[in-house]
Amino acid sequence: MKNQKPLLPQNLLCFSHLRWDFVYQRPQHLLSRFASEMNVYFLEEPVFEEIENDYLAADERTETLTILTPHLSAGSDPRQILRSMKQLVGGFLSREDLEDWLFWYYTPMALPYTAAYKPALIVYDCMDELSAFDFAPKELVLLEKELLRIADVVFTGGYSLFEAKKDQHNNIFPFPSSIDKAHFSVARAKTAQPQDQAGITGVKLGFFGVIDERFQTELIGYIAQQRPDWQIILLGPVLKIPVDVLPRHANIHYLGQKTYDELPAYLAGWDAALIPFKLNDSTRYISPTKTPEYLAAGVRVISTPIRDVVKPYGIEKLVSIAAEPAEFVQAIERELQLTDRRAWLSRVDDFLKDKSWDHTFLAMKEQMQIALGQSGTLMAS
Repeated sequence: MKNQKPLLPQNLLCFSHLRWDFVYQRPQHLLSRFASEMNVYFLEEPVFEEIENDYLAADERTETLTILTPHLSAGSDPRQILRSMKQLVGGFLSREDLEDWLFWYYTPMALPYTAAYKPALIVYDCMDELSAFDFAPKELVLLEKELLRIADVVFTGGYSLFEAKKDQHNNIFPFPSSIDKAHFSVARAKTAQPQDQAGITGVKLGFFGVIDERFQTELIGYIAQQRPDWQIILLGPVLKIPVDVLPRHANIHYLGQKTYDELPAYLAGWDAALIPFKLNDSTRYISPTKTPEYLAAGVRVISTPIRDVVKPYGIEKLVSIAAEPAEFVQAIERELQLTDRRAWLSRVDDFLKDKSWDHTFLAMKEQMQIALGQSGTLMAS
């Protein structure tokens, strides 16, 4: 039929800089949904071991979702790594008809060992400005330019990132952080708190996520010192920063990384949630997924002025924005004094009603089908 949308390929190969079992976030939300309709292969960055022969491990999580992990020899130099990755990816794809494959990129660093292939569709889901992160490879910027040249469709993880990239591709769309509302809204029922949090008494302020170079450790230390009766709960791994820079006060509790399924139970015990990010190159374009997740849990939120939090959440008065430490403490105090939250929750629910990963998945899929049709590559029904 004339108006029939082209069917997407039945195999998706994702190239990611994140590990599937690290923090459950955008890649897992989206690719799990794609796995409901096609075979998804998630290729992680290599791990290095004392081994004689490099190999590609395949971990089948479901019938349609497989995690691929390259295992390379410890001490391999960049040329050896590239050669091994070409061989491993080549071996994996050697018997495949690429007309029934789409490539999904989270990192341009995969291009040197994948650019020779011509799948039916190339998608670049640009969730962060990776070049602004600490220890980013110097070649990343040039590789991203090449990826933007060959990609059929580009998605961005937020509106500010879209504004920065929109002139670099003619088929680019913003898809900011979405929400699994049903998952996080169970926190509103105030269920029993997890054991490691239940024994912490008093006002609880919480944060979950990666504690890295974006995290404003000085702000957390300031809050702890100014209000020793407030208890600060920090959930997540510490990466890329020395552990000794973390503030140590009796009212700061580092409870470690928690699974996605565990998070609502922790949120249920919080009086307010924090987004204490620095304002620098690494946070200029981020759209924290935790913002709508906190809100869906019914927890008031205080954030530093991250652009994609200010607009729309700050403008809509769903989140309090504070730039300076003293202002941040005052904002927390105001939030804690609000006992009647019904009007705020009503606005939150109205704002989030069309913000879901299911909606994002369907909207992305539609743009992919349009791109596939424009390329003239119609999959056989």
